[in-house]
Amino acid sequence: MQAFIDHARTFRRRAAQDSDAFGRLAAGQNPQALFITCSDSRIIPSAVTGARPGDLFEMRTAGNIVPPYRPHVPSAEAATIEYAVEVLGIADIVVCGHSHCGAVGAVVRGDDLTGVPAVRDWLADGTALTPGREASHDLARPVQRHVLDQVQKLRTHPSVARRADEGRLGLHAWFYEVHTGAVLTHRPGIDAFLPL
Repeated sequence: MQAFIDHARTFRRRAAQDSDAFGRLAAGQNPQALFITCSDSRIIPSAVTGARPGDLFEMRTAGNIVPPYRPHVPSAEAATIEYAVEVLGIADIVVCGHSHCGAVGAVVRGDDLTGVPAVRDWLADGTALTPGREASHDLARPVQRHVLDQVQKLRTHPSVARRADEGRLGLHAWFYEVHTGAVLTHRPGIDAFLPL
């Protein structure tokens, strides 16, 4: 923790070196995309995309799960999505899954999650993957299917569906390989994840 504290203490000095950019941020935000990814500490959206402060509006959840839209049920995720689309007017949404995903791994292996009931219930509600279906330790295919499912759940959100149907919002499914740094994107025409 001390390293984080030390960095935070000196951040003001480093920010002053780019005072024009930080001054513009104080006037408001105009991000290009909503980036939805896993809470996993190995995924750093700005490192993967090269985004600078103000470029990405981020939503991080365990397993990069996007809950379906449920009217009259308050949800931080629904509020984040709606705000990004309706208020910020973002042009693209990326759902980015990753290799070595503990959440997807737990589901496909059928792990006993009774000791973490909130995690168990979140995953049970948020994924269509079948426990025990994947025998391999390679989670690439289940994670990629999971990402595509989350992109479909985005379309249950009225603001997303409307803007996507109007051609004003792009929806993207990405897969990040932690061990190589490669980023793959889903190509709908051939239904495959290929390098960007």
